Amino acid sequence: MFALLCPAKAGLTSGVRTQGLGERGFALYKDVETQRWTDKMRTAQLDRSTSETKISVTLNLDGTGVYDNQTGIGFFDHMLDQLSRHSLIDMTVRAEGDTHIDDHHTVEDTGIAIGQALVAALGDKKGISRYGSCNLPMDDAQIACALDLSARAYLIWNVNFTSAKIGGFDSELVREFFQALSTHGGITLHIDQLHGINSHHIAEATFKAVARALRMAVAPDARFAGALPSTKGAL
Repeated sequence: MFALLCPAKAGLTSGVRTQGLGERGFALYKDVETQRWTDKMRTAQLDRSTSETKISVTLNLDGTGVYDNQTGIGFFDHMLDQLSRHSLIDMTVRAEGDTHIDDHHTVEDTGIAIGQALVAALGDKKGISRYGSCNLPMDDAQIACALDLSARAYLIWNVNFTSAKIGGFDSELVREFFQALSTHGGITLHIDQLHGINSHHIAEATFKAVARALRMAVAPDARFAGALPSTKGAL
């Protein structure tokens, strides 16, 4: 339940008389109204199959960061775990892909599926905070992320890895994942590297920064309580 502190002199709201409730009573009334909205299930389950990959994604935007990600690519699973844990979005991913060729299709298609599942889970986007940002340090690396759940996909990517591979994982696939997530999640996504020497740290800080920004953006804002966070009336 999201508590909403309201002035006792508010009088009327949503056509309901609050006279005589007092400050605590009015706040409780607003809690009920907010709870009625936040009780909406913000979950999605999506299956996506092509000749190259078979992906299944389950998301719960109001989770606690519980994850179970199995793509067959160890480092990528580790990054998806970070995305879930630090966004507090419960995430289950299953992926089968043509990794005998390389990891590209599996990573990209997983980004597509997560983006599409995010759109489905957000629904009409009423009451969300919409924007999020984070400057995240990890040892030598620092990544700045700012994002907008705008339905206008755009990726700004200023990240430079110091090695072509992280273990057996192609570093360039980190960008491919976020390009797919941005495009299919309708996210204006800016990611800028401020510092970084170790490629593992740069990649992990990137996933964590996006996760923390996403956590802010999908969070309900009780002051919007069912309204779109836009003056255009559409997102």
